[in-house]
Amino acid sequence: MFCMMNRILILLILFYAAQDLFAQDSVQITRQISTGYIDAVAVKAKSLEEKLDKKSEKALNQLQKQEEKLRSKLEKIDSIAAKNAFAGAENKYKELAQKLKDSKLRQYIPMIDSLSTSLKFLEANPQFISQAKEVKEKLKEAISKMEALKGQLQKAEDIKQFLKERKQYLKEQLSKFGFTKELKKINKQVYYYAQQLNEYKEILKYPKKTEKKVLELLAKTKLFRDFMRKNSMLASLFRMPGDPNDPAYVASLAGLQTRAQVNSLIQTQIAAGGPNAQAQFQQNLQAAQSQLNELKDKILKAGGGSSNAEMPEGFKPNNQKTKSFLKRIELGTNIQSQKSTGFLPVTSDIGVSAGYKLNDKSIVGLGASYKMGWGQNLRNIRISHQGLSARSFIDWKLKGSLWVSGGFEMNYRSEFRNFNVLQNYSSWQQSGLIGISKTVPVKSKFFKKTSLKLLWDFLSYQQVPRTQPVIFRIGYNF
Repeated sequence: MFCMMNRILILLILFYAAQDLFAQDSVQITRQISTGYIDAVAVKAKSLEEKLDKKSEKALNQLQKQEEKLRSKLEKIDSIAAKNAFAGAENKYKELAQKLKDSKLRQYIPMIDSLSTSLKFLEANPQFISQAKEVKEKLKEAISKMEALKGQLQKAEDIKQFLKERKQYLKEQLSKFGFTKELKKINKQVYYYAQQLNEYKEILKYPKKTEKKVLELLAKTKLFRDFMRKNSMLASLFRMPGDPNDPAYVASLAGLQTRAQVNSLIQTQIAAGGPNAQAQFQQNLQAAQSQLNELKDKILKAGGGSSNAEMPEGFKPNNQKTKSFLKRIELGTNIQSQKSTGFLPVTSDIGVSAGYKLNDKSIVGLGASYKMGWGQNLRNIRISHQGLSARSFIDWKLKGSLWVSGGFEMNYRSEFRNFNVLQNYSSWQQSGLIGISKTVPVKSKFFKKTSLKLLWDFLSYQQVPRTQPVIFRIGYNF
């Protein structure tokens, strides 16, 4: 009897301890969610939904305008051919518009699934969020925006497929009339739209710090894991492992063969085939795997499968075109010093720059440099302003890591104590630079690569006093 009471007491202690831990987790998660998770998800969903809508509308409008121009041009050559080629164009666009009215996401995007299911979990389990009316309203709004994003993603996929089909159709109908330039333009539009869609999907692969933290906290609770197992999009596509005691889960497995039964059947068939059956089975399995790999290669070469496998026709794509403005910015810095006879340098040039990637082979940008004076040595340290420089530059890739570099600079090479003296334009000297540079990858937390530049200042011979014509710079890019 005493032992039984002890067991009951231990079970009660464990039960209340588990409840206490659950309450602590709930408080911790509530604190995280109430400080920005719902807002972060809503902002991301709204931003991407608006961008997708804008790009999709623009892509369709561009294609329609191109088709109108092609039809007008073809009518002047062959009116019957023009009528036949574009007879069903209007109906095609109407069918697409009807299809886009009810778009439900059919592709699986892991982060979309996690974010969307987590919001629905919070709605079904209000103990994990603040009970303030404002928070509940924000949660409903976030769920609505996430559903809108899912719909817009499917619309974009449908539009991408429509653009590909129209491009192929126009190519078949019009290539014999010599519309190479026009068809190439349409191909560019279709390719860049597909790549832009891929860029937006890439954004969804990397959750922000707030999102990642809350999802990690939720994943620690069994309640959320069970909810994901039953209500996520992945669960609707594939039967997730469930609770063995769940009647629905047990019923779903009724009549299915177990792994042991399948293995037993294979072994029985092999044994009946004689002593060489095992080797023959392995050989047939390898042959089947080889044929499957060949089929995959053919699909990829044909442009099937992932949109990443699509290859442009008739032009070399600019991989920077579909990236956002900030992703095309390359920040850099360089620090150079003039040595003295003491321990400290006489001066140090501290420069910063921001380059914009026009394409994969060219970068244009602006920069500035400040020349700081340190004094003569450790016994005579005196910080002073020894000069300023405003810079512009352009880099064009020559081959591999070699670049042709050029630039124009305005330099103030005299010591100054206040900024008023800098307003005298005649005191500034011009520099025209041209040369070569080499980039070297760097494994660093802050810097991505090192840039070594050897430049010739062809305007240095006009300066009084004459400045150094050859300049060597070492820069670092973030």
